[in-house]
Amino acid sequence: MSAEDTPNTLSTLDAGGKTYHYYSLPKAAEALGDIKRLPFTLKVLLENQLRFASEPSVYREDMQALVDWQKEARSTREIGYRPARVLMQDFTGVPGVVDLASMRDAVQRLGEDPARINPLSPVDLVIDHSVMVDHFGDASSFKDNVTIEMERNHERYEFLRWGQQAFDNFRVVPPGTGICHQVNLEYLGKAVWTKDEDGKSYAYPDTLVGTDSHTTMINGLGVLGWGVGGIEAEAAMLGQPVSMLIPEVIGFKITGKLREGITATDLVLTVTQMLRKKGVVGKFVEFYGDGLKDMPVADRATIANMAPEYGATCGFFPIDEQTLDYMRLTGRDDDQIALVEAYAKAQGLWREPGHEPIYTDTLQLDMGEVEASLAGPKRPQDRVALTDMKLTFEKLMDGEASDASAQAQARWQSEGGQPADYDQHSHFENNDSQVCEMNGESFKLNPGAVVIAAITSCTNTSNPSVMLAAGLLARKATEKGLSTKPWVKTSLAPGSKVVTDYLAAGGVQEDLNKLGFNLVGYGCTTCIGNSGPLPEQVEKAIDAGDLTVASVLSGNRNFEGRVHPLVKTNWLASPPLVVAYALAGNVRLDLTKEPLGNGKDGNPVYLKDIWPSQAEIAEAVEQVKTDMFRKEYAEVFNGDETWQSIKVPESKVYEWSKDSTYIQHPPFFDGMGKEPEPVEDIKDARVLAMLGDSVTTDHISPAGSIKPDSPAGRYLQEHGVQPKDFNSYGSRRGNHEVMMRGTFANVRIRNEMLDGVEGGYTRHVVTGEQMAIYDAAMKYAEDNTPLVVVAGKEYGTGSSRDWAAKGTRLLGVRAVIAESYERIHRSNLIGMGVLPLQFPEGEDRKSLGLTGDETFSIEGLGELDPGGTVRVVIKSDKGEKAIDATCRIDTVNEMEYYRHGGILHYVLRSML
Repeated sequence: MSAEDTPNTLSTLDAGGKTYHYYSLPKAAEALGDIKRLPFTLKVLLENQLRFASEPSVYREDMQALVDWQKEARSTREIGYRPARVLMQDFTGVPGVVDLASMRDAVQRLGEDPARINPLSPVDLVIDHSVMVDHFGDASSFKDNVTIEMERNHERYEFLRWGQQAFDNFRVVPPGTGICHQVNLEYLGKAVWTKDEDGKSYAYPDTLVGTDSHTTMINGLGVLGWGVGGIEAEAAMLGQPVSMLIPEVIGFKITGKLREGITATDLVLTVTQMLRKKGVVGKFVEFYGDGLKDMPVADRATIANMAPEYGATCGFFPIDEQTLDYMRLTGRDDDQIALVEAYAKAQGLWREPGHEPIYTDTLQLDMGEVEASLAGPKRPQDRVALTDMKLTFEKLMDGEASDASAQAQARWQSEGGQPADYDQHSHFENNDSQVCEMNGESFKLNPGAVVIAAITSCTNTSNPSVMLAAGLLARKATEKGLSTKPWVKTSLAPGSKVVTDYLAAGGVQEDLNKLGFNLVGYGCTTCIGNSGPLPEQVEKAIDAGDLTVASVLSGNRNFEGRVHPLVKTNWLASPPLVVAYALAGNVRLDLTKEPLGNGKDGNPVYLKDIWPSQAEIAEAVEQVKTDMFRKEYAEVFNGDETWQSIKVPESKVYEWSKDSTYIQHPPFFDGMGKEPEPVEDIKDARVLAMLGDSVTTDHISPAGSIKPDSPAGRYLQEHGVQPKDFNSYGSRRGNHEVMMRGTFANVRIRNEMLDGVEGGYTRHVVTGEQMAIYDAAMKYAEDNTPLVVVAGKEYGTGSSRDWAAKGTRLLGVRAVIAESYERIHRSNLIGMGVLPLQFPEGEDRKSLGLTGDETFSIEGLGELDPGGTVRVVIKSDKGEKAIDATCRIDTVNEMEYYRHGGILHYVLRSML
């Protein structure tokens, strides 16, 4: 049954002096069943199905499954979902624009107008991932960092500047403006989206997918959105549905109020710990309860931002008065606000007091129980109470606990405080202090030294209460005569220019400057590893003593090695605590009992002496005015003089430069015709790599630094790039030559074709030589030898990195044969024209005795059916055997993508 018998739900409503058409959920309920207690997020998905009922990928059974979800609070049905828009940041957005540009080239080659290729859904790309903290602690830091950023990324920015003027439905927010998630929250998000079509205005929920995991932040505004990989995002912006299972929805009930001295950051770290313990991976989380009544959107967004850290697809807050208040504050149009209220109430998407939907499972938090907290040393869900930080670090130094925070809490609770025999120096005999000299001053760098204190990342810089709390604490500290310790690298990287306006209006920016928290840039810095170098003397001291030092940052991620390679412990904290630890200079202190230092009167100053009260913070927040938002976002797409001075040709197709090492024309559409070629069998393919269980997309996809002796490093040096200028794989995602050389090149990957060898190597079976996987793939390509990858269970787990699939395709891999797949990577392989096959039940590479020396012939591909079986003939010196592998092309849509050679090929031909 198709959607032909879908109930007619088209209705109208009036708001802001205008009439809007919309697809009514109450009318749908008359035909499909009561939905009053359906979770808000699933109501949004149901509206999406109603609106796209005429599409071939939508069925009435999909709508009924969403309504019937209430019976079991779960479903196994897969649906096609079409978000209203797409959000990108520059690291993941550049390859998407490269693909669009290469599609235009292909269209022109086929004799058609290249201007026909444009995003079908609105796309906003915010350049926010490229600024690094090279300079800090003085008034020129921002200007100096922006200058370096523009020089370092000129080729990429030139390309994006071309895209800004070449494509319709595509906008670019230039560098030095803000973080994509904060710009999305403060300006781009509408809560209710509109579209004019056939002389009518249609209203529907503002929904999106983004190429960054923290896209979830926008759920704080009542906008359903989450992060996806680049291939899924490209498909969405080209009008293709996002394939997804109807999710389980976990309800999180919020009651009570935060106590004096407790911040929104403390709340989110508590929520993160609770939800990670609950287990919500792949699920939606919805917040409800009367505690939301007084919770501002800034606090909601702080919680929604960290959905990837607690493992959920999203953390959603329904629309209510707080939503409207925030939209008014941030300068949204009055008519838009009127539409949001009218639409949400008409659709049953407005949060009513006492309303409790049906959920798969629930948990509850009284905000009055939240305590001051940090999280670390290497996972955001490992919350540590501020009172336990000292003992937690002692445990880490002892090496007694992998989950030090949990053990510390247990010890404190069981012993009622600090043990009587506690000696703060006894645990550091094997981690010696180092003498360090800076600016004519000599000091000791001790274990636990805070060498980075960074107010950074979208999580907290979008929240005026914690940002102004940091400023007020800085003011009180300077008044007392405290100063930042000389070994601390301090930085302030707000998520938008509005933050600078209200810090200045509140009179606290000068106080932050006195402590070294000068503006370093608007963008993701320390949180994504763009922390820049430490002072040379500090780095030498850490190296000399192999010191275990710390960073304290107001971010959302603190994974091992992420912030800085020399910093072994990284702690997430609220902005005011970041300032406090910069003053203290060490995490080996109990800031609830021990002083931060001595004031100008010689007396000790404690954290409680300078912590601002809720009343002081509330008074400061009153300085945040609507005019600030309107001023900063009035010309948000224009950029500064440097951005505007970048000259690009006003051409429909991009003029590729053969000399560029950042942007290159990918070969995905080379030789493509208007009609797809028949799918041919794969004959006598060789094994490129034979891999074990749980190989992640981090193992497959290029990431991190580029080693000089790697294939990618050799390529860059051959093109005149010195190792000091390599930049990262992330910054070079627009150059397939670099990326394909880094595919399967992870230093921890283990190819079972080699004995005891780690890293991206394989055995070229014909010659018997061990060589880099890229080099072997090119050697096979010379003989037109197709390739396969053989793997174990859960192939492609982890982040849905698009280059894990793109690189696989470019290396000449025609099929992957694994025991099982992670859902999104399986889909991405199909999207790049690579066939995913699954070993038959009870069979695997080990039971079949595979060594990697075999050839594989895959037959019957011309008659392939979704979920059918495929005959695979395996030949070796010992003879021949055959298996019936399962075709993991699961849907009719996916089969069309594969038949066309990939999803972009399918879309391109459809557009023509």
